[in-house]
Amino acid sequence: MDEKGSVDSLDLVSPYLFTYKKRNFLVKDIFRPKDFDTLQHFELRPTDVLLITYPKSGSVWMQQIIVQIMDQAHPEQAEDASNRTRVPWLEEISVHYPNRERPDPRIFGTHLPPDMLPLAVKEQQIKLIYVWRNPKDILVSLYHFAQSLVSLETPKSFEDFFQQFLDGKVYMGSWFDHLNEYSAARNQLNIHFVQYENLLKDLRGEVVKLCALLGQDLTDEAIDRVVEMSTFKNMKTNPNANYMELIERERYKKETMRKGVAGDWKNHFTVAQNQRFDKVFKEKMKNFPLTCIWEMSQ
Repeated sequence: MDEKGSVDSLDLVSPYLFTYKKRNFLVKDIFRPKDFDTLQHFELRPTDVLLITYPKSGSVWMQQIIVQIMDQAHPEQAEDASNRTRVPWLEEISVHYPNRERPDPRIFGTHLPPDMLPLAVKEQQIKLIYVWRNPKDILVSLYHFAQSLVSLETPKSFEDFFQQFLDGKVYMGSWFDHLNEYSAARNQLNIHFVQYENLLKDLRGEVVKLCALLGQDLTDEAIDRVVEMSTFKNMKTNPNANYMELIERERYKKETMRKGVAGDWKNHFTVAQNQRFDKVFKEKMKNFPLTCIWEMSQ
C-alpha cells in the first residue's frame, strides 16, 4: 500500500493524528478506517473477555492482574510471554495475530468506544472490564506519555496539551465522551466498571471481585500471589509486564511506567487550570453516575 496515498485520504487532525467516527487515531499505526470497519465483524467466543480503557487509565496494570489470575487458576496454561502478546490489542489485530491459539477465556485489550467494538460484543454479551481513572491524572499521564511514544507529537507545553485534552484533540479523542458513552451503554453491554483509584486503595479486594467476575476460584495464597505480582514495584522490573520491549523496538523513547499514584495532577495544574477543568467536568459529566477520586494519601 502506498503510505503517502493512504495518509492523504485521512481526515488529519495533525501530522500525527487522524479522525474517524469522532475518535483520533495514530497516523503511524497500521490501522486505517477500513480496518476499523472490518474489526466490527471480528469473531469472538462467548468466553472471551475485553479489557477496555481510555489511554493511561490502567490498561497495563489490569493486563497484569488478569494474566496473573488466569496463571494462578490454570498454571498449566501459563506462558513466559509478554502481557502484550497474551492480552493483544484489537486495534493491532493484524500485527499480533490475536487469533493465535490461546486457551479460553481469551483476553483482549482495546481503547475503542462502544460503537466501534465488534458487533459480537453486544450480540453475545461478552464480558467487558472497563477501567476508569480520574481524568486530571490521565491528562498528566498522557502528557508524559506523548513525550515517550514516538508516533505521538511531543507537546509544545503543558498548557497547550491541557487545552487539547479539554477539546478532545488528543489520541482517542475526548475522555468525557469515552466514559459517558460506556456509562450510557451499561444496560446494553455486559460491563463491569473498575476504578483505578480503588486498585490503589484495596488491590486485594479488587482482585477478589475480578476472580468472581472471571469465574476463577482461587485460594487465599493464590490471591496473595496475584496481588504481589501486580504491585507497581514488581511490574516496573518485570519485562513481561512493563512494555520495555517497545523501547527496544524504538516505539517508545523511554519507560512509560512513571508513578502509578492518584493526585499527581496537583504537581502540574495551576489554580486557574484546575478551575477551567472543573468547569468543563461539571458540564460534561453531569449525568455520570459514578464518583471520581481526585487524590489519595499515598
